[in-house]
Order: sequence, then C-alpha cells, then structure tokens
Amino acid sequence: MAIQVGQPAPDFTADAVVGGQFKQVTLSSYRGRNVVLFFWPLDFTFVCPTEIIAFSDAHKQFEERNTAILGVSVDSKFTHLAWTNTPRNKGGLGEVQFPLVSDLTHQISRDYGVLIEGAGVALRGLFLIDKNGVVRHMLINDLPLGRSVEEAIRVVDALTHFEKHGEVCPANWKPGEKTIKPDPKGAQEFFATVK
Repeated sequence: MAIQVGQPAPDFTADAVVGGQFKQVTLSSYRGRNVVLFFWPLDFTFVCPTEIIAFSDAHKQFEERNTAILGVSVDSKFTHLAWTNTPRNKGGLGEVQFPLVSDLTHQISRDYGVLIEGAGVALRGLFLIDKNGVVRHMLINDLPLGRSVEEAIRVVDALTHFEKHGEVCPANWKPGEKTIKPDPKGAQEFFATVK
C-alpha cells in the first residue's frame, strides 16, 4: 500500500553523501524537525540537477524553519559523490548542503510509492514530514516536470502556522496574510473580507 498523507513516514537507514563524505542517514533521527524528503530519477540527468541545486541554494531558508532536506535517488553513493565532484557548469552539482541518499535496493522509493518498477527509477516525489514523523504533504511529478522550491517553503510555512495558531491557510497563502479559523463563524469572518 502506498503512503498517504496523515500516515507515519516509512523509516529508513541508508548510505548517503553528506559534505563530500559517505555516511549513513536514518530518517527517524530527524524527529523534532520537519523534513522535506524528495526523490529524483537519476544522477547526471537534466531536470534533476536544477532541482537539487535550487534546494541546496535555499538550504538556509529551510534551516531557519527547523526543516531538514533529504534527497533520494536509486543511484549509488559513489555516483552521488562523482556528481557532487562535477562542476555545475558541466552538469554537476558542486557542493550540496544536504544529504544525497542512495536507494540502490529501490525500497525507499517503493515505500513512498514513487518507484516506476519497470524503469527502476523514481518519479519526482516530494514529502513534507512533520516533527513527529507524519507525512503532512506530498507531491508527485512526472519525470519531465521540475518542482518549485518556493512552493515547498510556502507549504512548510503553512504547516508551521497551523501548528502554532490552529488556523488554516487558504490557497496561495503566504506568511503575514489572512488565515481561516476552522469553524463556521471563523470561516465566515475570513470570507467576509475577501473580494
């Protein structure tokens, strides 16, 4: 059964490249922080480096939000390391500010419902896992469609706002904008102010 929003995130321990070194990464060790877990199809491809670089460049924005980033593909830790050692202007990643997890067995991709079994690659899945290890948001794109790092940050902000204030965030909400009290009277107060 594929993972669903509201369920515990499947835990894993896997090899990763972290700061140019090989390390083991365990998802549950991030409890107490939000985690943006995202999958890409293969190293040394075309859309993938644009996403990984964008997440790496936005790393501090996620850290400010008590949110870790973990990236996963079916490639080996050796391929991940070679890709980080390849300059960006040659299709490589250069230095990356978060772990690049190796899913050689395809089990992590399978557990998150993003594995294309016949092709042996993962779709572009993105999962927001809360501080308690529960999946709160998921987005799965087909292979040619890159994701928005800005939208990932916005969703982290919306979850944080809800957890802190108990108010829900409408479409296209950004921090500082009006939210909705999740009851009939509170909702009416919100809708009375919008055009």
